[in-house]
Amino acid sequence: MRHDSGDAATNRRITVASMALLMILSAPSAFAARTERTPRPELAPTAPVARTSVDELRQLMDSQQLTELRTTYNGAYGASLLFNPSTLNYYVALFQEKNFWRVIKTDSVENAEHAYRTFVQQTEQLAQVSLDTIRLDAGKRYTERLVSFNEERLRTLQAQVEQERAQSLQVSTALQQAQQQAVSLSTDLQSSNNQLDTLQQRIQQLQLQQGNPETTLPAPAASATPAIGD
Repeated sequence: MRHDSGDAATNRRITVASMALLMILSAPSAFAARTERTPRPELAPTAPVARTSVDELRQLMDSQQLTELRTTYNGAYGASLLFNPSTLNYYVALFQEKNFWRVIKTDSVENAEHAYRTFVQQTEQLAQVSLDTIRLDAGKRYTERLVSFNEERLRTLQAQVEQERAQSLQVSTALQQAQQQAVSLSTDLQSSNNQLDTLQQRIQQLQLQQGNPETTLPAPAASATPAIGD
């Protein structure tokens, strides 16, 4: 009898534990309940990203979806007319080198052609300043080279003139010295000629005396004897 009572008590405890476990499993957790009670923040709607015509053109060009119909270059500026066969849209671009300044998108061929012609005229006006600058810069550089060349030529001519002047001074000095030497030689020659004439005259006189047979006697001395008849 005691054995049956013990089994019954054990069975009651198992039943109570099972019911408690079932209640725990069936009841929502505190975390779940708290999560459900906490309102979830609503995400703000994402604003659409606006693309400019330039961005759209670049994307289409990178993906090679455009066909180039016309392009005109004026200096560093250009205008292009492009066509998208998938959408039948035209893109007219005004650019400088690789920088797009303006892009017009249209589905009208007339508007596209008109915009293209307008952009071409603008490239002419924009390039005119650059072309004038290129020509003026080239003229400036050419003039500077001519100035440098003429300065060098002037220095060369001045050096030549100075050299010729120095040479002329040397020639003039040498000529003056030669003239002075000639005058001195002429004076010496005249003196020598005079001396020669004197010597020749003395020689002639001596030769005449040597060839004369008469001897010139000295005059007699006065006598002390009185003359006859005194």
